[in-house]
Amino acid sequence: MVSPAIALAFVPLLLTLLLRYRHYLALLYRAVLRLWLRDRLSGVPREHRAFQYLLAHAVPGDPRHVLSTFDRWSCRHEHLSCVGPVKGRIVERLLAERAPRRVLELGTHLGYGAVLLAAGLPPGARLYTVAVEPRHGAVAEKVIRLAGFDERTVSTGAGGGTHRGGPRYGDTEQDPVQVELIVGPTDAVIPRLQQHHGLAQVDFVFMDHRKCWYLRDLRLLETHQLLAPGATVLADNVLFPGAPHFLQYAKTCGRYHCRLHRASLEYFPAIPDGIAELRYAGDGDPVPGGDTGVHRGPH
Repeated sequence: MVSPAIALAFVPLLLTLLLRYRHYLALLYRAVLRLWLRDRLSGVPREHRAFQYLLAHAVPGDPRHVLSTFDRWSCRHEHLSCVGPVKGRIVERLLAERAPRRVLELGTHLGYGAVLLAAGLPPGARLYTVAVEPRHGAVAEKVIRLAGFDERTVSTGAGGGTHRGGPRYGDTEQDPVQVELIVGPTDAVIPRLQQHHGLAQVDFVFMDHRKCWYLRDLRLLETHQLLAPGATVLADNVLFPGAPHFLQYAKTCGRYHCRLHRASLEYFPAIPDGIAELRYAGDGDPVPGGDTGVHRGPH
């Protein structure tokens, strides 16, 4: 049996650890334990609870208001894993700088990223967004429509199968932004994008699905020659939870100019995180050094 004196000796260490990691403990409680408890007590899936809040509080047809309503839900009620407003401004700035015409999102989740991307695209651009889980895709489809997309604009195809599509809410009737929602595993969808979805190459990629899949899917994009010369690849949460193998490959393979935009974890400003920005240089001469620096994002 441990003596009281020995037990008391560990109290300062325990208090130090609790103080140092208090923000991560709060994340564990809000993002895991509380959501699990509410799932069991309410009988309503967390995705549906979030969408019900959007229906009650968001202004239909206003993408910005839909995003801000998502943010209020995540800050005040239940944590959602999405890019959030701080890193969202980084994405918006890069979209404005690059004005891409063909955009691919890997990891639709509940549609936050799809609405953010589509709202920042120029008229006539097309967004392909891939939802890994069918239950997430079903909610994301409704969120995209709520944000102002005509229901004809959403297309679903499990595992890259059949789909339907059409013009989306946009700046003009002549040149609307188009959105295509594809449901299926990313490693099954990516090889079929050219043949089944008519996507020859992409100018802009946003990764926000499982971090352990980032490197696999980047290599798939390379293998199937889907990255246009100068294409931008953004990867969220590369510092927390982290994607070390993805970052190491991007910095050392010689195909990318790399930049890290430091920010904070969505809705947890005390937890450091960041977005990796990769500029594709192609398979020609290696990029010297690979990594071009670190940028601190907006607060």
